[in-house]
Amino acid sequence: MPGSVDLSREIFHRTQTHPSHPPVVTTVWNDHAEKKQAGNTTFTSKVLFLSMSDHAGTHVDAPVHFDPRPGAASIDQVPLADFYTSAICLDLSHVPLKHAITVREMEAALAESGQEIRPRDTVLLWMAVNERLLGKPGYLHDFPGLALESVRWLADRGIGMFGVEAISPAPEGEPNFQAHMACAERGITHMECLANLHSLVGRGRFTFIGFPLKIRGGTASPIRAVAMFG
Repeated sequence: MPGSVDLSREIFHRTQTHPSHPPVVTTVWNDHAEKKQAGNTTFTSKVLFLSMSDHAGTHVDAPVHFDPRPGAASIDQVPLADFYTSAICLDLSHVPLKHAITVREMEAALAESGQEIRPRDTVLLWMAVNERLLGKPGYLHDFPGLALESVRWLADRGIGMFGVEAISPAPEGEPNFQAHMACAERGITHMECLANLHSLVGRGRFTFIGFPLKIRGGTASPIRAVAMFG
């Protein structure tokens, strides 16, 4: 079925973000109630002020975020082709909260999808995090994610990046740090805070688009993630 699916969360005042990052703050900077004069012309304009981390909302991590080695790429240095790829989505919505997904569970989800992982694919993982946790305190702490060996399993299949709905790619604490370090070790990256992944399950292969902002030295960037079919 042709069409598109928006995979991005809204950015709004005090949206839920990772506890280690600054909050999202939005406010009105200019408003139509304020009239301005230019010669004989009266006009108004509205502008919002935004203050947020480069990891706010639906975003992609740059290698420099998790790779301490000299030369690790910032977001403005990552090739744009990495954000316009073929993709699949795996259904892991049945896993318990706080669970670290094993390689066996990843293999079962891939087999159930009827798809294969191809070199440079983007692999999205629906864990029903938003359905179960978004807007609740548990969104910041109770999410499932990948075990260390599962991150390596994806990397060994030649993917470019993977994406999750949660604020981290692995369960909170040590597994999360291990997952980030594994991305550095294997030369891949990941997206966090995706939305609407349930809409991709069972629909086969699609084109993923999610370009980052050109933030000089950025450790990540908000993206407008989209799945395109047809």
